Amino acid sequence: MARNTGPVCKLCRRESMKLFLKGDRCLTDKCSFDRRPYPPGQHGQRRGKASEYARHLREKQKARRIYGVFERQFSNYFEKADRLKGVTGENLLGMLERRVDNVVFKMGFALTRRAGRQMVRHNHVLVNGRRVNVPSYLLKAGDEVSIKEPSRKIASIQSSLESRERLGFASWIEVDTKNFKGVLKAIPAVKDLQLPIEEQLIVEFYSR
Repeated sequence: MARNTGPVCKLCRRESMKLFLKGDRCLTDKCSFDRRPYPPGQHGQRRGKASEYARHLREKQKARRIYGVFERQFSNYFEKADRLKGVTGENLLGMLERRVDNVVFKMGFALTRRAGRQMVRHNHVLVNGRRVNVPSYLLKAGDEVSIKEPSRKIASIQSSLESRERLGFASWIEVDTKNFKGVLKAIPAVKDLQLPIEEQLIVEFYSR
C-alpha cells in the first residue's frame, strides 16, 4: 500500500500546529513549524479566514495525519464508529487509539506512530504472544503487546522506551519496561487522550 513519503513537517504547518510526527525532533530548534509557523505553499502567509467547511475538513485531516491513516481507512473507521452505541466521535477516537501501531507508540517502544507502524510491519511486535504485522489491528482490553526477544536489542527501541519512561505512560496502559511488554488495561476515554482534536467537527464533516 502507498504511504506518504513527503516531508512530514509540511503536514504540521498545514494544520497550523505541531503534530509531533518526528518525535523528539519536534521539541528542538530544528523543528520547521517553529521557524515557519504558517501553511506551506506560495500563498501560505496570505490565507484568509477559514469557512465552516474548511474548519471541519482541517479537523478531519488533522486526525488522519496524527494517526497516519488514509482517507478510505478513516471513512471506514467513521462508519464503524457511527454504527456502535455511544457517541460517534468518541467511538472513532477510541478505535484509532486501539490500533496496534498507536499502542506500540504509546507504550514507548517507538518514538513516533510512523516508527510504530514500521515495527509492526517488520515483525518486531507480538500480541498475546502471537506475531501481528498489520498496523491497523485493533486491540481489546486485556491484550498484551510485547517486543520479540531478538528485537529488544535494537538501540532505537531501547532509547525510545527510556525516553517514554521518563515522561510517563497513559493511565489506560500498563508497561513492564524490563520485559519490553505492556497491557491495554481499558478502552481509552476521550478525556484521557489529551489530543488537540475536536471530534464533533469530524462528525459534522461526515454528516453534512
